Amino acid sequence: MTTPQDYVRDHAIPLAGESRDYDRLLEQVGERSLVLLGEASHGSAEFYRMRAEITRRLIREKGFEAVVVEADWPDALRLDRYVRGNGGDTLKSAFDDFQRFPQWMWRNTEVRDFIGWLAEHNAGQDEAGQVGFHGLDIYSLHRSAEAVIEYLEGIDPEQARIAREGYACLDHGGDPVRYGHDAAFGLSRICEDAAVRLLADLLEKSGEYLREDGRSARDEQFFAEQNARVVVNAEHYYRAMFGSRVDTWNLRDEHMTDTLAELREHLRRQGGQGKVVVWAHNSHLGDASFTDMGWHRGQHNVGQLVRHRFGADQTLLVGFTTHTGFVSAARDWGGPVEHRRVRPAMEGSIERLFHDSGPGDFYLPLGERAAPLKEPLWERAIGVIYRPESERISHYFKASVAEQFDAVFHLDKTRAVEPFDKGELWRPEEVPDTYPFGV
Repeated sequence: MTTPQDYVRDHAIPLAGESRDYDRLLEQVGERSLVLLGEASHGSAEFYRMRAEITRRLIREKGFEAVVVEADWPDALRLDRYVRGNGGDTLKSAFDDFQRFPQWMWRNTEVRDFIGWLAEHNAGQDEAGQVGFHGLDIYSLHRSAEAVIEYLEGIDPEQARIAREGYACLDHGGDPVRYGHDAAFGLSRICEDAAVRLLADLLEKSGEYLREDGRSARDEQFFAEQNARVVVNAEHYYRAMFGSRVDTWNLRDEHMTDTLAELREHLRRQGGQGKVVVWAHNSHLGDASFTDMGWHRGQHNVGQLVRHRFGADQTLLVGFTTHTGFVSAARDWGGPVEHRRVRPAMEGSIERLFHDSGPGDFYLPLGERAAPLKEPLWERAIGVIYRPESERISHYFKASVAEQFDAVFHLDKTRAVEPFDKGELWRPEEVPDTYPFGV
């Protein structure tokens, strides 16, 4: 009988730190049009760097047309305009809209280097061949409303006036959480109705607005429609935080999946194939139906929804894990970013199994033949908060890794991603010779 350790030793492909490390992944991609690249934390440099290297190859060798990341739509849209040569930003200023906590998640050197490369790649392409960079997330209630109004002011001033009046009820000092509290405990659903009506108007008038021919005009209309969708879904999300039994995790991941679907259709309407790379946390991109999220909490996620919606033959879910090292993370929500040591993975976890199996850093294809790895084990998830003192409760959940992902990259020791804005608490530490075994 093959043990989990035997399976890892027999099938792991060691990483050499070279481009050929991703040859096997590119083979697995084949003709798939959706590649979802995860991360075990929002602050590990290797995850960002490797996703960027894989994405470069998917763009050059497989014709992928867009990168979609776990960021807000309007913030990422400024980067999209930069990489397409629009907007007048420098590489540094193109990141200036990422002001909401956690800024370091996208304002970091690894993302900067990828955005710089993507701008250079696009400079050598015609408009139809340029690769976009977009956000998936739901949080930008007010920023998206402002973007819709700005678009309409340039194309339909009267509709812009209507939008300004309709969105006015969202204004609670610019604080969407306060809006959600007030909306949940108030009697009126006027903001919800106004947001839905404004999206419907935008879709209905699209033909009129697109009298101007050209790809850029169609893109701008789509970008405005997507911001209007964000307002509808974000309004629902923030209200649900206080006012219903609806699981806001499910609302968020449904929105992210719908955003991905809308972008694919937009690319196809422009004559493309709808081939998209997604960057987000493992907890969003690994199939939740094979984790505690699905087994016990009634939650689903992007990976599960994408598999169901587009088919496993069009989707590749790739996880990333680490055993120890350092991470950029805060101690509490809204706190400053710190350079924090990651405890060695606990016994009974997938990460400890990978570490103890011996190959070091490796790529592991999964799928049907990975039956020895179907038994649920603990899996670590570090988001933007890291609390090692309560790590078992705060950061571990049960998962069947062989069914959660189609493949996994394991990095035995990882570095903290370098933020643009380090602050006083982001101080790299020297690793003692005895770490992680010293006392």
